[in-house]
Amino acid sequence: MKWPNHGGQPETIKKLFHIEGDKALLDFSANLNPFGPPSWLQDALQEHYKTITRYPEPTYSNSSASVAEHEGIDQDKILLTNGGAEAIFLVAKYFEKGKALIAHPTFLEYERACHHYHIDVEDILVGHESGFTLPVQLIQQKFIKKDVLFLCRPNNPTGTVIAEKDLKLLLEVGKKTGTYVVVDEAFVDFLPISIPTLTPWLSSYPNLILLRSLTKMYTIPGLRIGYIIAHPTIINVLKNEQIPWSINSLVDALIPRLLEDRSFVDKTRAWLQEESRNVFKRLTSLGFYLSPSQVNFYLLRDQKQPQRTNELYSFLLEHGILTRHTHNFKGLNGEFLRIAIRSNFENEQLLAALQKWRNES
Repeated sequence: MKWPNHGGQPETIKKLFHIEGDKALLDFSANLNPFGPPSWLQDALQEHYKTITRYPEPTYSNSSASVAEHEGIDQDKILLTNGGAEAIFLVAKYFEKGKALIAHPTFLEYERACHHYHIDVEDILVGHESGFTLPVQLIQQKFIKKDVLFLCRPNNPTGTVIAEKDLKLLLEVGKKTGTYVVVDEAFVDFLPISIPTLTPWLSSYPNLILLRSLTKMYTIPGLRIGYIIAHPTIINVLKNEQIPWSINSLVDALIPRLLEDRSFVDKTRAWLQEESRNVFKRLTSLGFYLSPSQVNFYLLRDQKQPQRTNELYSFLLEHGILTRHTHNFKGLNGEFLRIAIRSNFENEQLLAALQKWRNES
């Protein structure tokens, strides 16, 4: 079967599994905020509708200033991008024809971007037996021959967070070997407030490059909003590689307002902590393995019948629940399902379906 490369594609899955077009699916396959876009966004889009009749301001100075103020850094360390995907590909371009390390399982686009720019990639496989903990000692031993390490923190698809002490060790070693560490923080806003962003580290580690996305927290993947945070010399190089007008005028107008809406983020974080605690507790009691996630998604596998993951995927689909397969995550080999934390109503339906699976298996 030709599985889709990403989640959030219910219509594609319907065709693959010959599901009637009008049958509704609860989509647990995309890691988006179940609260949906902020309530004010629809009116704001209408308010700025006329901006589409003119070219955006090419430097996006107002939006860039808003991001810089939000992050507490100088504007010359910011580059706005057309979603997280453009950020990944721009950074890969910076290391064109170099050598990279990628810790798997992780987001597929790092490897794809590296191959696009003829970067030689060495994989580091991280198993669930260790709780998906990075083998830091092994990684640092390989730094002497590498230009860049790609990490995702919190990691997609596991939801795990590399410890600060381990990351600092890698960055310190990287300063000596000339190795950069790219950290994708696309889901950082979902983390507990006790785990802050790495932005303040930039002053100590010029070899640190951060990638961000606003599409997950605000449930606006169709608008494509991301940015890169790095040393000004890196940002200058990437600006020269970026296509003109990469950011559309609607996005340029909305970025400042999105960043101002901290109450939306705070509300989501508070709700997520309580909801995920309840979901994880009940899934564990049903005998499922869960990755030690700290965000709005997790890996799940039936501990009693780990070889039946494909059957479990189909079973949930038959009950109107779409999860994310893991056939194209290196090291997972389809043996897990990635599942998002959705609304309480939706989570209850997932739990009921998994209870039924347990009763019948």
